[in-house]
Amino acid sequence: MKNRSLVSIEDYSKDEILRILELSKHFEKNPNQKILDGKVIASLFFEPSTRTRLSFESAVSKLGGSIIGFSEAGSSSVSKGESLKDTILTVSKYSDLIVMRHPLEGAAKYASEVSRVPIVNAGDGANQHPTQTLLDLYSIKKTQGTLSDLNIFLVGDLKYGRTVHSLLMALSNFNPVFNFIAHPKLRIPIEYKLYLDELGIKYYEHTEFTDIISRADIIYMTRLQRERFSDPVEYEKTKNVYVLRNEMLENTKDNLRILHPLPRVNEINEDVDSNPKAYYFEQAENGVYARQAIISSILGLS
Repeated sequence: MKNRSLVSIEDYSKDEILRILELSKHFEKNPNQKILDGKVIASLFFEPSTRTRLSFESAVSKLGGSIIGFSEAGSSSVSKGESLKDTILTVSKYSDLIVMRHPLEGAAKYASEVSRVPIVNAGDGANQHPTQTLLDLYSIKKTQGTLSDLNIFLVGDLKYGRTVHSLLMALSNFNPVFNFIAHPKLRIPIEYKLYLDELGIKYYEHTEFTDIISRADIIYMTRLQRERFSDPVEYEKTKNVYVLRNEMLENTKDNLRILHPLPRVNEINEDVDSNPKAYYFEQAENGVYARQAIISSILGLS
């Protein structure tokens, strides 16, 4: 992992994923260490973010490192017409590692090819979000005691949801059964179904999940992303299709946990928040530990 970019979750083998999860456990026990003393981490967010950006910054700060960068493209020289290449080449002169979010699919891959320091993909368009996946896996393992043989419900925006795409690929190492619940216009893309077919992973597609929710070990809710819809009318028609309410959880498994990459809009009713099966805010906290593990591993410090 040392000095290697993390662009796709496929950049990590099953063993490397498990190593990151063990490191995350180590950092959760002791998050305040000074192993990044003297290191500079660049945070380049060409697209808005709250949890991902702040959890990276928290992770670096707790480890004694320094953060430079910007939180929106408008506050950088990109607004003056600077190319992504020139931005990356310049910032890589100032830093030891670059965390980057960009609205275009493939931007992180391109950045990794021109940068002199490792790139960590914090989300590129509707493509991938590998650090979210690693914190999701850590959350699943913490709550289930295992990653293997789980019944995973993925609900909402499965077409544009980059967190779903990365999570699907990572969990495929652990013999899951997937249930895809989505509006017909937001179904999981065919390439991911072909990926699962090749691996012999079972999956089922549904348009409703009320009648089957009792089978779930993990329900992974996602919001419909307004920014991914070119047609606002289409967004308005589909945004309220799937809403999880507390009453729906009455006959679910004791081990069930509800995850969400956040932000939430209205797809999880607030009455779910007090249910012990709701885990999305703890999941967000786990992002600090997972990102500490990722950064320290890439820099060869853990």
